[in-house]
Amino acid sequence: MLSTITHLECSRCAKTYPHDRLQNLCTCGMPLLARYNLAAAKKTLTPENLSRRAPDMWRYSEVLPGGAPVTLGEGMTPLVRCERLSAALGLTRLYIKDEGLNPTGSFKARGLSAAVTCAKALGAKTLAIPTAGNAGGALAAYAARAGLKAVVAMPRDTPRCNVMECQATGAEVHMIDGLISDCARYVAERKDSEGWFDVSTLKEPYRVEGKKTMGYELWEQFGGRLPDVIFYPTGGGVGMIGMAKAFDEMEAMGWIGAARPRMVVVQAAGCAPVVEAFASGAAHAEFCQNASTIASGLRVPKPLGDFLLLNTLRATGGTAIAISDAEILATGRELAAAEGIFAAPEGAATVAAARHLAARKWLAADEKIVLFNTGTGYKYSEAWEKALAPLTVS
Repeated sequence: MLSTITHLECSRCAKTYPHDRLQNLCTCGMPLLARYNLAAAKKTLTPENLSRRAPDMWRYSEVLPGGAPVTLGEGMTPLVRCERLSAALGLTRLYIKDEGLNPTGSFKARGLSAAVTCAKALGAKTLAIPTAGNAGGALAAYAARAGLKAVVAMPRDTPRCNVMECQATGAEVHMIDGLISDCARYVAERKDSEGWFDVSTLKEPYRVEGKKTMGYELWEQFGGRLPDVIFYPTGGGVGMIGMAKAFDEMEAMGWIGAARPRMVVVQAAGCAPVVEAFASGAAHAEFCQNASTIASGLRVPKPLGDFLLLNTLRATGGTAIAISDAEILATGRELAAAEGIFAAPEGAATVAAARHLAARKWLAADEKIVLFNTGTGYKYSEAWEKALAPLTVS
């Protein structure tokens, strides 16, 4: 199983770059995306061959970057049919893709496995990342696995479990006053003088490649078909960008036709730049001032890939919706009690979003609908304490 990667291409201006050296952004400042020889890939990337491969994300190696995989077994997470939750929302085919069961407890494991794999293969020694929590933990773990150094810049109010995870796995941790955008500035100002390779969201080409495997898995788990609607909690939005890329690759290989799931961006009411841009018809999001939400992974004031997210929403007939912290906390409890899924606040937000869109009849009762829970609730003890505060113990 060999990668068929051919080059990197700018997502905005289409300028190309070689894939055999470390790369960050295009000279125009926009993200680079990996391109593959899909005619070659489809010769061996077949349902028959997939059935004989290990149940992890590297089963799709033809359409993943090269290098000896730095892996902890990430990918092929459960797709759970939720009958009680379906009934409560007036739906019949509701599923949750539970990314909290990845190594390091979140979907970030996918992207950082791919990014660290490539960084190590191309000679990087120290990797640096700004993070709201889970990405830092994943980088620290995969860097440790690869024998590389990791530098993690985190907001001072990052959930404590994420901080301990980074420290335990050997990362150099810097606690920053401010938001993830302030952490990004910290990394950007020091990376050249310190010799760090920046693996910030979409500032290197391969985190999106790891995340796109969620789209390939959905196709497999639905028996060679895609769902009708996908709800995705969106901070940086790399997972949605990645899945859209995966669907385009599948079509090019003849796996699917031109139809796509309707994609739904789910953000927090206290930080909803993509929701606001979608509603106004804008091509880019405005920086969200005073961003605030209990769902730390959604507290991204302006995603670098905002234009890719907005293009995907409009191309698929999707939408974007913001959920209050109060609803996030309430639906986290509801999801756990109804289905046994102890979700991150970001995942809980998708349940509230589906309830709103079902009530508006934007969703049909019999559609196949997938909600992404992007992380485990075990890493959000502070948020869960607030969610459970109204309960009394006798």
